[in-house]
Amino acid sequence: MYDYSKLTIIIPTLNEAKNIKILIGKLLQMYKGVHIIVVDDGSTDATKAETLFFSKKADVKFLDRSNEKVHGLTASVLDAAQAVNTRDIIVMDADLQHPPEKVKKIAQALESCNLVIGIREEVKDWGVYRKLVSKSVSTFCNVVFAIRGKKTSNDIMSGFFGIKSVFFKSIIRKHKDSYIGTGYKVLLETLKFIDSSEKVIEVPYTGFHDRVYGKSKAGTRQLKDIIKATLR
Repeated sequence: MYDYSKLTIIIPTLNEAKNIKILIGKLLQMYKGVHIIVVDDGSTDATKAETLFFSKKADVKFLDRSNEKVHGLTASVLDAAQAVNTRDIIVMDADLQHPPEKVKKIAQALESCNLVIGIREEVKDWGVYRKLVSKSVSTFCNVVFAIRGKKTSNDIMSGFFGIKSVFFKSIIRKHKDSYIGTGYKVLLETLKFIDSSEKVIEVPYTGFHDRVYGKSKAGTRQLKDIIKATLR
């Protein structure tokens, strides 16, 4: 039986009030004793209030990055990771696209390795063009990483992953200046610092679909950041 008191779930947010309320509620109901850090990049909605509501009855922290010089999902996750005091970390999106039910399998898999990646078996609600772009970029990143002897993944673009905190903090300490803080693919950037011999477990999941509430932050700038991070 996995002890969830040794797990911190990092959830980066930007105007996710409607989603974060649902997500935290589900996580606390499913995983007794789990720690949660909501790391916010300057929300103007009720994300902070919704998060602090849960902090009254569980270890749910709100990390406010609104006054930081660099804004982005990657910078948010790196800051939150350095504030973690538990053995294990799981990073997941706030938009309900990553199923809370899979936290259990990712956490359990961390008992035998340093990194576990949640990989999408299917993507619903995406058009042909979006699927083609995603597949092309993923293939490009994997080829570059393979040539350089770095770890690759069947879902290198995943934002849903588990990692040992000591392992992650060591990577951040050595390579923080090499991360693109404004980017939003922190796993991809972390993989480029991991040797191909490192054991990584992949946990497949289905049901990934477009967000229910709010707007996606992905766009042309984020795509450029992915290519830049891969070639850097």
